[in-house]
Amino acid sequence: MKSPFLQEMTGSEPLSIEEEYSMQQSWRNDNDKCTFIILAKDSNKIEHDIYDDSKMIGDVNFYLNNHYEPHEAELEVMIAEDGFSGKGVATEVLRLMMHYAVNDVDVTDFVVRIKDTNAASIHIFESKFGFEETERSSAFSEVTLRRKVTDDFKSDLEKWTASSTRVTYTPINTDNAI
Repeated sequence: MKSPFLQEMTGSEPLSIEEEYSMQQSWRNDNDKCTFIILAKDSNKIEHDIYDDSKMIGDVNFYLNNHYEPHEAELEVMIAEDGFSGKGVATEVLRLMMHYAVNDVDVTDFVVRIKDTNAASIHIFESKFGFEETERSSAFSEVTLRRKVTDDFKSDLEKWTASSTRVTYTPINTDNAI
């Protein structure tokens, strides 16, 4: 998160490693947030170590923050490492996250708020997932896109994720680590 471009696009500030760990711990315990860490694929390995954070390239999140629409999820995705943008990673992880949100959390509507200068992200949501623009905010310089979960969209999510394997997170006991 040292990139000024990423900070502007995500409205974020760099955090210390201690702040990152604290934030991740709170996310793990909150019922209205979900985050998936995006790891780079190593084409030389058959098995991937999900605990190897040296390959972390970004994250994808959703929030259940609309009290009037409790089944609406606000999505965010960030590919933070150079060399991984524009390669379909965001599309792949969004498919997985939306599949999880629809099937495990009963999400019925998605919303994204994107900086109006971030044409690549807007394009992904509109062209790959059928999101439609519902508003623009000049005060925040962002565009809001929405997508209802229809039967056709559920079917697409099933097709897109059919070859995926779910991995269950198991916390590592660091008390006895050397």
